[in-house]
Amino acid sequence: MSDLAGKVALVTGASRGIGLAIAERLEEAGAHVVRLARSLTPATTATRTDISCDVTDAAAVRRAVQQLVAAGHVPDIVINNAGSFLLKPLGETTADEFENQLAVNLVGPFHVLRALLPYLTQRDRAHVVTIGSVADHRPYAGNAAYGASKYGVRGLHEVLVEELRGQGIRTTLISPGPTDTRLWDPLEPERRDDVPPREAMLHPEDVADAVLYVLTRPPRVSIEWVRLMPVV
Repeated sequence: MSDLAGKVALVTGASRGIGLAIAERLEEAGAHVVRLARSLTPATTATRTDISCDVTDAAAVRRAVQQLVAAGHVPDIVINNAGSFLLKPLGETTADEFENQLAVNLVGPFHVLRALLPYLTQRDRAHVVTIGSVADHRPYAGNAAYGASKYGVRGLHEVLVEELRGQGIRTTLISPGPTDTRLWDPLEPERRDDVPPREAMLHPEDVADAVLYVLTRPPRVSIEWVRLMPVV
């Protein structure tokens, strides 16, 4: 039997890209997967619950959590994955663009954690996984808004680690390098010399495999940080 059999795993931003790959991998591993994304059509099967939810909307997140509690699907696993990507120098980044990056990449994860923490702390075992970025540890030119938001979400995650210490809840930050998803479509990496071509990037499934690995370690093992990079 899978280590995830009988577990409920909530994945944000799960309609495409890395989030979809994670959701599919965890469902294959036996978890009941709750997918949250703005573009999803609400639906429920034996192995999946889909909820249309904008994680930047605190009230919408609370309603989604209340729905899960009422259905008996309180998550044992939370994957904070929903994110947005902007590649612009600071001087070209508008205030609206900066605020949008913070809203999706930092404020959204806060809303999810804030709504779920009272339930997570009641579980015998729980695991919170934050999907960051290689840009959450290292500054890159042209990453003013995105880099600030990812540094912020790493800070949020690390505060969570300290606040949950000793409560039996494992926490992992996964920081992938460039990953081939639709977020790159408008940027045309093949025409740039500051990012790798798409064929050299990680695949969403690579990140999903890393998530599954950290979730299925024995209870005595805590993997605090994983950095994934393409081979260069």
